[in-house]
Amino acid sequence: MNNVKVFVLMAGMTALFMAIGGAVGGQAGALMALLFAGAMNVFMYWNSGAMVLRAYGARVVTPAEAPELHAMVDRLRQRAGLPMPTVAVAPHAQPNAFATGRDPEHAVVCVTEGIVQLVSREELEGVIAHELAHIKNRDMLLQTVTATMAGAISNLAMIAQWGAMFGGRDDDGESPIAGLAMALVAPIAASLIQFAISRQREFKADAVGAEISGRPLALASALTKLDRAAHRIPMQVAPAVAPLAQVNPLSAFGGRGMASLFSTHPSTEERVARLHALAA
Repeated sequence: MNNVKVFVLMAGMTALFMAIGGAVGGQAGALMALLFAGAMNVFMYWNSGAMVLRAYGARVVTPAEAPELHAMVDRLRQRAGLPMPTVAVAPHAQPNAFATGRDPEHAVVCVTEGIVQLVSREELEGVIAHELAHIKNRDMLLQTVTATMAGAISNLAMIAQWGAMFGGRDDDGESPIAGLAMALVAPIAASLIQFAISRQREFKADAVGAEISGRPLALASALTKLDRAAHRIPMQVAPAVAPLAQVNPLSAFGGRGMASLFSTHPSTEERVARLHALAA
């Protein structure tokens, strides 16, 4: 069901891109916007490992420096059928974790210093298994594709705004106000779809991570602890890389109501409920 939802959302984003591309710049304009956004995101995707580690201030640790952490990652990645990822530690008091890297052969699993002090061994296994699930599911690739589409729509919307303000294309009877309205609404709609896909991938990583660790309740317990700590302990990190973390490191107030539509993470309560259902 999760994969079906993602497919439907991707189809919706593609349709939105085609609609605004045809309305604003025709086929050539849409292609240029897509190529520009794609080039930017491919560069970020290819260099994602080093860029994200730098953004979090993390450093790679050797088996000699963190033997227990390395052993845990190694054991779990074998269960997942993955190559050994690079292991890193970020110097943040907030307990959290993330995975990055362009593919399983260039993946990185990173935990913060705070998480080791807060959660139990079983809970940490659940957290790491969740991050390995992101690697197994190739979520970085999907994230790059959705970011490319959203970026292309934003580029087209910017062109539409300029066209509406300075006359635009009035030879086919189109209203500048209608063009401006589309330019304002389309990027918001694209972002909503992008965030919805991100939330679905978090649910998927929870489920696959629970399979890898064999302890869905341990992951549920860890998520509860991490979410509570994220409300109390701030983390200085760029918003662009915040969605990679296990729980949103910048969200002092959980996404509820309309705010939840703009969140890259599902509510912790819903994630925990689904994990309890898996364990039942």
